Amino acid sequence: MSSIRLIINGAGGRMGGRLVALGSEAADLQVVAALENGAYPRLGEDAGTVAGIGPIGVPITETFDGTADAVIDFSTPQGTEAILAFCVEKRLPLVLATTGLEAAGIEKVKQAAQTIPVLWSPNTSLAVNVAMKLSEVAARALAEHDADVEILERHHRFKEDSPSGTALKFGRIIADEMGQTEHRHGREGRPGARPHNEIGYHAIRTGDNPGEHTIVFGMLGETVEVTVRASNRDCYARGALSAAQFIAQKEPGLYDMNDFLNL
Repeated sequence: MSSIRLIINGAGGRMGGRLVALGSEAADLQVVAALENGAYPRLGEDAGTVAGIGPIGVPITETFDGTADAVIDFSTPQGTEAILAFCVEKRLPLVLATTGLEAAGIEKVKQAAQTIPVLWSPNTSLAVNVAMKLSEVAARALAEHDADVEILERHHRFKEDSPSGTALKFGRIIADEMGQTEHRHGREGRPGARPHNEIGYHAIRTGDNPGEHTIVFGMLGETVEVTVRASNRDCYARGALSAAQFIAQKEPGLYDMNDFLNL
């Protein structure tokens, strides 16, 4: 099979740089475009140079008029809105990993999936998505057994949204199984005894931590924890690149990493 021709949206960011680097090294992938917004200060520079791997012959640009097979988006909610319109216009499959989308943005993703295949996941790490499935199994098993649920997440100091999109996804998965109706973000003062119908979220921002999530199922006398840690960003990039190969072969619709991993 010929190489998958990829467009990286958000190529100037930390994740975008790793996608450019790893995508350029893969024998079965070809980075054909590296996109950024018009205010990006290094527009026109070679994407490989910006990513720290040396020139690859692909400049960072605001637009692309060539041919591609799939797009990966690690940008901002505003960048996602623009790339959704681009992908619908060009009929290009999309791996969407940008977090922090508001309700209007989520609706646009769902609308786009009626025209193009969209693999939408707040986290493209294979280990994280396996941990989500394990948390789903634990939540289902403990739903009637008096378990409190707390979600702790750590990320680097530069992360803009809190809690992480991944932590919120863990919470939605668990609430679907256990029925919690309240999602509390941190505690202070004297909030009183912990109500049983809530999931607590705690966001830690420190140094260059690429991401950790711990899901705590606490009962009287025993505790179950599901923990997943990234040692660098390459796990997210490799997962997204593999997901792009998957989605490039699919019909229009909304997919997630469970579809890719057969979970």
